Amino acid sequence: MNIELTKEQYEYLMKLVYMGNWMASANYFEEKSGHKGEYDALESHIYSYAKQAGLEKYVDYDEDSKEYMPGLALREDEELSQYIGEYDNEIFWDELVTRLAQRDLVKQIGKEAFKKLENQERWEKLEPLIDKYEKEFMKKGIERLNLNQE
Repeated sequence: MNIELTKEQYEYLMKLVYMGNWMASANYFEEKSGHKGEYDALESHIYSYAKQAGLEKYVDYDEDSKEYMPGLALREDEELSQYIGEYDNEIFWDELVTRLAQRDLVKQIGKEAFKKLENQERWEKLEPLIDKYEKEFMKKGIERLNLNQE
């Protein structure tokens, strides 16, 4: 298969591959999933065309491993850092409100009943709890969040 890209499209592809592999490997997901080598190999393959496209500033080559990897210009790209930061911020709040809502629902109905809920019914029960936490955090952030140190 051949895919033809403009230089600009290839640059965007390199950035997407960088962010995708960054996300997949951020918590060693790809090692757990068994895809680590495949993701790294694909990333290296995509980057192997950087010089041909005149974008070698984004890529480093490791002589020992014979692999192309993200270079400093890609790792320190402000736009990518901003995307990653915004993603992290959104995920933080989504995860926080969802996990707090799940905790509350488990307290209300019990762990076994929670496990038995079908996805639709679970979300119907979680939605008002999620809304409650979203409103609180939009208004006050984490200012009123306290942990019981039992």
